[in-house]
Amino acid sequence: MKFVDEPLSASDPKVAALVRAEERRQADTIRLIPSENYVSRAVLEASGSVFTNKYSEGYAQKRYYEGQQNVDPLESLAQERACALFGAEHANVQPYSGSPANLAVYFAFLQPGAKVMGLALPMGGHLTHGWNVSITGKYFQPVQYGVRKDTGRIDMDEVRDLARRERPALVWAGGTAYSRFWDFAAFAEIAKEIGARFAVDMAHIAGLVAGQAHPSPILHADVVSTTTHKTLRGPRGGMLLCKQPYAAAIDKAVFPGLQGGPHDHNTAALAVALNEAAQPAFKEYAHQVVANAKVLAAELMARGFHVVSGGTDNHLILVDLTNKAVPGKVAAKALDKAGIELNYNSVPYDTRKPFDPSGIRLGTPSVSSRGMGEAEMKQIAAWIDRVVSKPDDDTAAKVLAEVLEVTRRFPAPGILLK
Repeated sequence: MKFVDEPLSASDPKVAALVRAEERRQADTIRLIPSENYVSRAVLEASGSVFTNKYSEGYAQKRYYEGQQNVDPLESLAQERACALFGAEHANVQPYSGSPANLAVYFAFLQPGAKVMGLALPMGGHLTHGWNVSITGKYFQPVQYGVRKDTGRIDMDEVRDLARRERPALVWAGGTAYSRFWDFAAFAEIAKEIGARFAVDMAHIAGLVAGQAHPSPILHADVVSTTTHKTLRGPRGGMLLCKQPYAAAIDKAVFPGLQGGPHDHNTAALAVALNEAAQPAFKEYAHQVVANAKVLAAELMARGFHVVSGGTDNHLILVDLTNKAVPGKVAAKALDKAGIELNYNSVPYDTRKPFDPSGIRLGTPSVSSRGMGEAEMKQIAAWIDRVVSKPDDDTAAKVLAEVLEVTRRFPAPGILLK
């Protein structure tokens, strides 16, 4: 039987057409979802390499399959680059994504039923930090802290009081919709006082940490988990960084605890991304992400938008649209028609349901990767204001025409339109 080995366009025109359409969509839109970004052509090339053909269960020099002559040095290279970039003692680059990486932390340190403390999901936390619909909230006892209603910020005195009262075995810092710096040192002190492990989920801010635009958790945490995309601009995947005494437990939790063979093509792409993040240009990008977010937040507030916590210290902005009398879902869908992509999101103390919340969440990684600056952030704020003030098809169409003029001046990295 002859192996069919044709290019995608010939082998599967339907999928090829969807790939081309997605390239065009990503090139033509203002992408403001904080967890999204653009990767370089080099990262895309490595991700689509022949490493996808290989199975490599185990770790370097300790595999269960032969033919690892290139995989072992590749994975070791990715580990070395991760440790050098973040100043970590040990790196595991095998997690398939951020959630499995977090599960490995539980498996390494806890027994089922142990107490786990994390930022509540409605307050900007993550499902895997003990929220009740997640396996982490069902197999462990969740202890949730929040943000102050008057400031939208975490109150470390409240966190300390809660920790002393509940005595969790694991304390998480990190979230998906919290726009302020995390006081890693204070969290570490609290965890030490109650004899808990301290873990940081830096999935959203990893690129900012790498680019020295955000304080690093590495010296404070027992283990740090992260995704490898978002602000870090790598492939979709996960990674764990920890102190050397915990290396064996973390590695064992990932494999054989939770996973089989790693995705070697993702390891290749991650190695490339980590090398890119070590270059001076990446530091400029990381600082521009934060500068852009601050300007965008300020411009939105000047137009009467309620930005939760009154601004941002990172890449992310959470907006409560209650005073605009427009639900977050309505606003997000209208903006999508206008070529401005973000997501509807619950806000702290939201009275609406999660699938139809009061807020929107936006961020600046993707637009910063395109080279947009503060002038463009002011224009984006004006567009958002126009669409939210009048979320109809006519307004969206007019804004979309203006959006296309701007996106064509700032080509999307990694995308070669045909």
